[in-house]
Amino acid sequence: MAKVLVVGGGGREHALAAALERSPRVQAVYTAPGNAGTPNNVPIDASEATGLEKLADFAESRGIDLTVVGPEAPLCAGIEGGFRGRGLPLFGPSRQAALLEGDKGHARRFMRRHGIPHPDFAVFDSLAEAQGHVRAMPEGPLVVKAGGLAGGKGVTVCGSRAEALEALAGLMGRRLLGAAADTVLIEECLQGEEASILALCDGRRALYLASSQDHKRALDGDLGPNTGGMGAYAPAPVVTPEVLAAVDRRIVAPTLRGLAEEGTPYRGCLYVGLMIRDGAPRVVEYNCRFGDPETQAVLPLLESDLFDLLAGAARGELGGLAVRNRPGAACCVVLAAGGYPGAYEKDKVIRGLEQAAGLPELHVYHAGTRRLGEEVVSSGGRVLGVTGTGASIREAVAAAYRGAAAIGFEGCHYRRDIGYRALGRALGRALGPPRGR
Repeated sequence: MAKVLVVGGGGREHALAAALERSPRVQAVYTAPGNAGTPNNVPIDASEATGLEKLADFAESRGIDLTVVGPEAPLCAGIEGGFRGRGLPLFGPSRQAALLEGDKGHARRFMRRHGIPHPDFAVFDSLAEAQGHVRAMPEGPLVVKAGGLAGGKGVTVCGSRAEALEALAGLMGRRLLGAAADTVLIEECLQGEEASILALCDGRRALYLASSQDHKRALDGDLGPNTGGMGAYAPAPVVTPEVLAAVDRRIVAPTLRGLAEEGTPYRGCLYVGLMIRDGAPRVVEYNCRFGDPETQAVLPLLESDLFDLLAGAARGELGGLAVRNRPGAACCVVLAAGGYPGAYEKDKVIRGLEQAAGLPELHVYHAGTRRLGEEVVSSGGRVLGVTGTGASIREAVAAAYRGAAAIGFEGCHYRRDIGYRALGRALGRALGPPRGR
């Protein structure tokens, strides 16, 4: 029986821990630092100066058989190398491979070298040069993106040159995201429908979890500011078998091959954010880890043993394993703190968790929560992820919103239209204009 350590403290990590606990091969799951919903919390924060070393010490002292890293920051900081140096198994890519997320310019140049479909782009480390580039471009939509890690908030889709210049002034002039915008990318604005692919990779092969679609904007109708994600559903109908085959052939396989050729084989979860138009996928972004909140929609559909899949990938041995999903769909609705994604208050008492736990086809994943005495209170911007499952996307959405209605805390808000594109397809309705990214 195995002991597993999950690194992180958000909704993604709660979903990973819950799925790993279901494995008949797992004896215990520890979560560091965890939240009010995760099992066996360990008070070690990977972001602290000695956090990575303390995590390795804990894994070594407790005989942890597999460490699973949720957030991108520890991976980009090199946690994999420290664990590997001690002979400790870990699911997650090396620091160099994680540059696919940690350095957006590096990722785009990698795509260009290996013929992976991507938007036109330019990279700048000077505000004046970036502004000059924008002024020389024809009027129209474009994307301004921070080059470093920005917690999902470094992308601005601009409808005009004036908006792009304002975005650059915020990133490089006023330093709104700090060092994450030491470099910026100015990119072609892709049109189509977005989808997310989570590929479990062993350095050579990839197995695919259910496809999904995230909802980044804060408000219904994809309006308002970008967030870390206000909800997701799975599977995404836009990812047909033909589209997934194209993703494998044109994106994931050459990515793994290119990384291996460059001496940085990829073992971990490769998140590929896609824009799909007329059945042709292009890469919006790579992430070096499981998506959040996509994981909260994808894992409730997984019937395969997650421990076997992650341990096999960490060993470089996915051959002979397969991903099996239950039929049907899942929908995750994020309950956020008042003011999110801007300034928000914490320590709001959460009511209705026990009532929601008794509802059928429902999973409640804690994200920004902690225990305060006998109460569970909010501690972050995205507080809970409420995931419903069902035989159809319609049933899954209904289950998720029943759960969301049962829970409350001061300032709580959530989108009321998660899954609207899939519902529109199911009902034969128009899906609205293509999105740009």
